[in-house]
Amino acid sequence: MSVELDKSVNQSTQMAFLIIEVMAEIGKPVALSDLARRIGAPKVRVFRFLRTLLSLGYVLQDPDTEKYRLSYKLYHLGQALADSTDILREARPVMVELRDATGFTVSFSQMEPTGMRILDMVRTEQPVAIVTRPGALLDFHASAQGKIALAFGDARLPEEPLRQWTSETPTDPAAIAAEVQAVRAQGWAEAPNQTLQGVTAVSAPVFDMNGAFIATLTIAGPTNTIGSPPAPRFIEALKGAARKVSTNLGNTDQRS
Repeated sequence: MSVELDKSVNQSTQMAFLIIEVMAEIGKPVALSDLARRIGAPKVRVFRFLRTLLSLGYVLQDPDTEKYRLSYKLYHLGQALADSTDILREARPVMVELRDATGFTVSFSQMEPTGMRILDMVRTEQPVAIVTRPGALLDFHASAQGKIALAFGDARLPEEPLRQWTSETPTDPAAIAAEVQAVRAQGWAEAPNQTLQGVTAVSAPVFDMNGAFIATLTIAGPTNTIGSPPAPRFIEALKGAARKVSTNLGNTDQRS
């Protein structure tokens, strides 16, 4: 087997994934020479990529046989993707209901080490609400989603100075800590004009069947429409939707 790489895209990335795919297809420890022969690439080139994959923890090498095999890191990544897909399947209908009930764009986000990743969005026709897209990573301190993660998850603010997105972005750790304490008590968080001037986001936590924080449900729209503090009807609609997603995931603790 000799593979012709696509020269229009990054060939190093192609080779790394090709090695992973071929090793998965083989399904057992493989020697460098056999792997190189299977791929149709020079041993020295395959070795270089294997060393990188080893350093990243995606490949392991038996010290006795010197053969290579895939680690369980890929399995855990796949499992995390499957879990996220299942969660989104449960969340999506509720997101549509919340969008229709409030008239605002609704997003669903999960926590990563450095911020909140938007996984899905249900949009409205309001142009001002379309300011972030699925895949965007939001800072903990400057987003409603991040404040929920600080309050209910194990998120931590970075040690370096916090980025000032707008004139209203909070950057004082003590003030943020006080706000997070209030968020924990009330079950929702807001970020008016803190990532983008004129736009407010309001978030509530989603919990899994064990009561652990796993995601946020968020409405976003014009600050002058949502209000600051947000109008009670929007808060209740949001919290009710987050509770519904949590219940769909098997959670019986209605603290959100």
